[in-house]
Amino acid sequence: MSAPVLLWFKRDLRITDHPALAMAGPRVLPVYIIEPEYWALPDSSARQWAFTTEALGSLRGELAALGQPLVIRKGDAVAELARLCKRYGVSRILSHEEIGNAWTYARDKRVAAWAREVGIDWQELPQCAVVRRLRSRDGWQGARNAFIRQGVAAPPAALEPICTTDLPDRLPDARALGMKPDPCAHRQTGTHKAARATLHSFLATRAETYRAGMSSPVTGERACSRLSPYLALGVLSVREVELARQSTPTDRPGWKASMTSFAKRLAWRDHFIQKLEDEPQLEHRCLHPAHEGLRGTDAARLQAWAEGQTGVPFVDACMRYLMATGWLNFRMRAMLMSFASYHLWLDWRDTGAVLARRFTDYEPGIHWSQVQMQSGTTGINTLRIYNPVKQGHDQDPDGRFIRAWVPELKGIAGEHLHEPWTAPNAGQILGARYPAPVVDLAQAARHARDVMWGLRKDAGFGQTARAIAVKHASRARDTDRSSAGAKRAALRKRPDPAQLSFDL
Repeated sequence: MSAPVLLWFKRDLRITDHPALAMAGPRVLPVYIIEPEYWALPDSSARQWAFTTEALGSLRGELAALGQPLVIRKGDAVAELARLCKRYGVSRILSHEEIGNAWTYARDKRVAAWAREVGIDWQELPQCAVVRRLRSRDGWQGARNAFIRQGVAAPPAALEPICTTDLPDRLPDARALGMKPDPCAHRQTGTHKAARATLHSFLATRAETYRAGMSSPVTGERACSRLSPYLALGVLSVREVELARQSTPTDRPGWKASMTSFAKRLAWRDHFIQKLEDEPQLEHRCLHPAHEGLRGTDAARLQAWAEGQTGVPFVDACMRYLMATGWLNFRMRAMLMSFASYHLWLDWRDTGAVLARRFTDYEPGIHWSQVQMQSGTTGINTLRIYNPVKQGHDQDPDGRFIRAWVPELKGIAGEHLHEPWTAPNAGQILGARYPAPVVDLAQAARHARDVMWGLRKDAGFGQTARAIAVKHASRARDTDRSSAGAKRAALRKRPDPAQLSFDL
């Protein structure tokens, strides 16, 4: 009897459209390794682990129905893979190409070195349109479209039972992994059933208000697809979602525009993850090196921002909502990051880690690209210093969102709710039930604007920025031709609105 193929699941917790599972054949040993060192990282959290355990439960059930339950081990990936390969005579491992954080990148390099040393054939397959060792962005969009057109990879009809004993009944909880308590009462559920229900409700009804409702946290909760945590953990594949979108009728008023917008954002998702694949240091270093050392650390400001206690009501409402739900619409994510970087003048690495562990949909490629983009450290994107008061008036005009999440302002009249420091009774509330603003908003924005634009005037800044644009900027459809033409277009291309409305 031939040796089984070991299928290593990571952030691909599904059986539908799983290229590695489809390739493995019926004699496969499906494995997931709980890595305590990963779950101790500053961008990991108990809420993410709780979501993951739900997805693992679904995956385990689906694999068991095929004939071979999911084998779950806890420990170092190299050590656990070595034990399993020895026990079951495995000489071949399949997995997807993970574009994760720096820790998973280093772990995969260790696994690859071990596999070479012991003669194990480890093959990684792409599960999205991101390309390993990409030489140029020229033609990338066309390749991405071709990947989508390949269609969904079908799961096997059945699996041979290789290991059906010594399987844990229960997964360890966050406390058992040494993780801090992280209550998230209103987060989404990680099961496959919940993922498919979310996809169906979006394409059947909720997408009707997608374009109009995505910007406000009041309407975005329903109008946005809410698929991002399922895509981040691989409970659903991008190709699966895109093909479902393509089969959605668009003859209803507004639906064609909504589906077109949604398709663009699915494509932008791969675009941003490709940036991290091309530049792994994006998580730790400013994309444009001129910004290194620009901002410092202020523990008091960082804590106030992280806990929703900055004294700026709309900012605090958004942060508290994120703490309670694990999700926030994109425009408000951008505002939180902009406020932290420009008004509070905090380093993006510190604030980015806070947001990373708050998001149940944390996707490193998207997250760190956007964190740097909203902090102005890419050198190629327009500086956008969000005015949090204006954003509040625009996105929560009647103050309903602020009232729900900042109840300390109950005594503040509606006309002063977005700027409670202007209220006649401000002295009775600010500093007592609710903090006064930690910074002068106008003064802080002016300082940030002067510093950031001044930096862009320095000699050599533009030359470096142009090199960054050639490597990372998107190629417009009509410039996806010759290498030289695409590079020129990338340098002169205006920022795409989709980059500032990246909402799933």
